[in-house]
Amino acid sequence: MAAKLIDGKAFSQSLRGKIATAVACLKHEHNVTPGLAVVLVGEDPASQIYVKNKARQTVEAGMLSFEHKLPATTSEAELLSLIEELNADAAVHGILVQLPLPAHIAEKAVIESIAPCKDVDGFHPENVGQVASGEGGVVPCTPLGSLMLIKDALGDLSGKTAVVIGRSNIVGKPMAQLLLANNCTVTIAHSRTRDIASVARAADIIVAAVGRPEMIKGDWIKPGACVIDVGINRVDKLDGTGHRVVGDVAFSEASEVAGNITPVPGGVGPMTIACLLANTYLAACRSVGATAVDIF
Repeated sequence: MAAKLIDGKAFSQSLRGKIATAVACLKHEHNVTPGLAVVLVGEDPASQIYVKNKARQTVEAGMLSFEHKLPATTSEAELLSLIEELNADAAVHGILVQLPLPAHIAEKAVIESIAPCKDVDGFHPENVGQVASGEGGVVPCTPLGSLMLIKDALGDLSGKTAVVIGRSNIVGKPMAQLLLANNCTVTIAHSRTRDIASVARAADIIVAAVGRPEMIKGDWIKPGACVIDVGINRVDKLDGTGHRVVGDVAFSEASEVAGNITPVPGGVGPMTIACLLANTYLAACRSVGATAVDIF
């Protein structure tokens, strides 16, 4: 039986509606408009499209959008100076520096320069530590969005077995921590995992975040499992006429076995931006000591 499709586009639209309502309430009660600053260095086409979408959805949610588009020749010192200005700007509640950065700029230095309270990506070491220890902190957007989709599909996750394929600091590791916090038994699989297919096959929940096109095959999946595909990969079309976007999961195979599955595109991707807006709203609330509306 074919899997039930997890519609991240529809879910994110609903979430963004809740955020817009919460933002209007914050404006009315505290005279504060959440502001998100996005910094793009260079002219990567995919990043430009992503930044444009972020700006549009920020404005649609009733927030202020501040775009800073810098040439690829921008020095690390110049970028850090801009971030220092944004840290001090009371109108800016969230700062996002679009990754990847040009090779001459150290991502670690940039991430650590963002004030933790404005780090709406959740990448600053202070937020990473708080999330890992269960003491709050800003939760990275893609893992947060993925968790919301999983919980919407399955409800209570207690006792479920989860396998996260990929161990990046941006998705894999925080995803595992969030699942652990929801009482799952969690395994992180990666390129050195022996017999990775067997490991995946034992999971009630699979989160694929490895960055390899259609790596996870249908016979890797336990019948009825929930499959969350974080991957976004451009591959050649079979007829050689251009490119198509695929995930880390072989969707046509997996959808015949899984119980629930996200498509690519239209699954996790839209949730990432929605959760970015949510993190910005929460940061604005914290900046004035306001009680946040429950948007999750």
